[in-house]
Formats: sequence, structure tokens, C-alpha cells
Amino acid sequence: MKGIKVGNKESKYPIIQGGMGVGVSLHNLAGNVSKEGGIGVLSAADIGYKESDFNINPREANLRAIGKEIKLAREIAGDDKIIGMNVMVAMTDYDIIIEECVKQKIDLIISGAGIPKELPKFVKGTNTKIAPIVSSKRCAKLIVEYWRKKYDYIPDLIVIEGPEAGGHLGFKANEIGNQSLEDITREVVEYIKEIEKETGKEIPIICAGGIWDANDIKKFLNLGANGVQMATRFVATYECDASIEFKNAYINAKKEDIKIIKSPVGMPGRAIENRFIKKVEKSNEKLNGCYNCIKTCNPKTTPYCITKALINSVKGDIDNGLVFCGSNVDKVTEITSVHNIIQELVKNL
Repeated sequence: MKGIKVGNKESKYPIIQGGMGVGVSLHNLAGNVSKEGGIGVLSAADIGYKESDFNINPREANLRAIGKEIKLAREIAGDDKIIGMNVMVAMTDYDIIIEECVKQKIDLIISGAGIPKELPKFVKGTNTKIAPIVSSKRCAKLIVEYWRKKYDYIPDLIVIEGPEAGGHLGFKANEIGNQSLEDITREVVEYIKEIEKETGKEIPIICAGGIWDANDIKKFLNLGANGVQMATRFVATYECDASIEFKNAYINAKKEDIKIIKSPVGMPGRAIENRFIKKVEKSNEKLNGCYNCIKTCNPKTTPYCITKALINSVKGDIDNGLVFCGSNVDKVTEITSVHNIIQELVKNL
């Protein structure tokens, strides 16, 4: 069983823990996943929400927290392990957040929620590697061709995120039930093989969205992927940085509680239906300020503040918060350890 190579480092197992904001995957979860042989990923989305000045200086708080969280994750995992950061293209401060991640020598940046067209310019000449998130062969081709033409840069990894993923989805609402991760993977693998032949560069392909167990992992490895990205499975762990109330929302969720919502980011998202979602579906929530977190959010028309909603939920105020999840959240039945999950996943690989 091969791990996933990122620069001069390689994980023991072909498993990436998906980056979850706000504050769901910080140093404790990411550091422990890397320590156990996977690749742990922090989320840059309002990463500084616990900083004392976050409400008045969110930009400075977030930039400060990036260095803190990377350092703490490395202390848990060890310097020989891979630590990643998920950064959404839709974030207002995308460029300066990427610059700070590179300055702090993050090993890997995974970027989606938009097309990261200019990402290579921030990492050329550094040891930081980059992976765009794609939802189709068309998207993969667009990014690869643009990066090659403008920056003479080939993606270091490609993350394919299918329609069963949690949080924001790279599909229109009417496309979600009409496409499968398996079909997208076959098309992207075929295309990337051509690029590898042309360039002589190996480009690991990582599949994400609805992957639950070892059988799922084997299925995508057999389709030509080099690894998988999983997020939902790692929420109900002792190491996850979210509150116990957030974890219990996963444990208590039933299949019928999973809902596709319209996010202020401008994309559909998968979440657990709760009092908050029912409330904002009936009427917009009054905003008492703006964190200027998302480029596409208009405070005058947005139904609610997504930063506030995500902070509420990660802190434990589930009734007034948004709880993103993957399509398999109903399979989560107990809180366990990162070690136990990874050992269960790799036992029969």
C-alpha cells in the first residue's frame, strides 16, 4: 500500500482528512491524522475565530492564527509528516492567506470553492505544493491548461470532489443527483494520464465525497486514484477541534436530516437540517456587522452571516448555527479516536 507523495515527504497511508471550517479541523485533528499516517488538513476559513480581536480585526486574527495552528499541528505530528491547509478561492483575503500559508511553510495547499487560477504564482520557488479541487474533467483541463500556459506549472495533486461531499459543492443544485464520483474519476484519470506522459510529472489523484470505508477506498484506488479525502468520518473523534455538541449533531443525524441548502457563498451546500436552517428559510437573519469573509456575499441581501452561523455551531450553539456534513453522516454512531478510524480503514487495503 502506497501513501501520498507531497514534495519530498510521503504519508504512510493514502488518506487525506478533508479541511473543515470554521474551526472543525484545526491543529488537534490535523496533527493527529498526520501523526497516524494520513495527511491532516487545517481549514483557513476564519481560522482565527478564537483570537481575542477576531470580531474587530478578523483579517489580522486569521493571519496570526495560521502560523499558530500550523506550528501546533507540527508539534503533534512531527516535522517529517505532511500538514495541509484548505483555502477557499471565494475568501475575500484569499491572496494574503495563501501568502501567509507559504510563509509558514505549509506542505500542501488544497484550494476549491472557485477556480484557483493564480495559485501557482504564490508557490513557485518554495517547497509548498498545491492541489486544485475539481468536480469534472472540464474543470481539471481548464486549470491544467491555464497553469501550464501562464505559469509553466503542473498541479502537484488533483482532488476530485464529487456530489456527495460535505459543505460547499462544486455543482449546481440540479446536477447533484445526476453525476457520480466514479464517472468523474474515470474521466479525470484518463486525462491526467495524458498530462503525465507529456510532462513526465506524476500527479496523484485524490477522490473525495461520500467515501466511508475500506471498500470505498479500494474502489477508487482500482479506478486509478492514488488516494482519498475523507472529512465526515473524522468529525466524531476525540481529536476533532469542534465542540461535543457539534459531534453529537453528527451522531444523532438521520438520513432524512441531510439537506442541500443555498449558502451565502453562492453555492449549494450539504448540511444537517436543524432549527437554524428552518428559521432562515422562513426569513432572513438580521446582520449586526460583517466579517468581510466571502467575496460573493452581499450583507444587504444575504439571508444570514455564514461566519456567525459556523462559529455558533462549532462552539456548541447548534440551534443557532450551521452544521455542514457529508452524505454519510447518518452512519456516524459514536465518538472514537483518529487512530481507530485509520486502522479500521487500512486494515484490509
